[in-house]
Amino acid sequence: MPTFYCYNRCSTCRKAEKWLRDHEVTFEKIDLVATPPAAADLQRWIQANQERGLRYFFNTSGQRYRELHLKDRIATLTIPEAAQLLASDGKLIKRPLMVEGDHVTCGFKEDIYTENWL
Repeated sequence: MPTFYCYNRCSTCRKAEKWLRDHEVTFEKIDLVATPPAAADLQRWIQANQERGLRYFFNTSGQRYRELHLKDRIATLTIPEAAQLLASDGKLIKRPLMVEGDHVTCGFKEDIYTENWL
């Protein structure tokens, strides 16, 4: 069963959750901010999806991303460093995050969800 990491105050997360329920997709819901994924899991997901690059996993439009000046630093981060940073603050992770095994989607677009989760 896929795990759906979301932030309830995020309108995109609410849209994605509605889409999942409308399409009768079974999932486990976890609050991304209260319970971010472990660094080891994030590292595994990043490594399994390296072709997407580190930026794929980061909430690049978020306040915390800007505060930490990650735009300038992201190219120099190693995968373990990025995973540790993401695990330290769920608001750094692009949301919603949908995961099953090493299969991962970040963000919500209907066509991507249709292709990956139906």
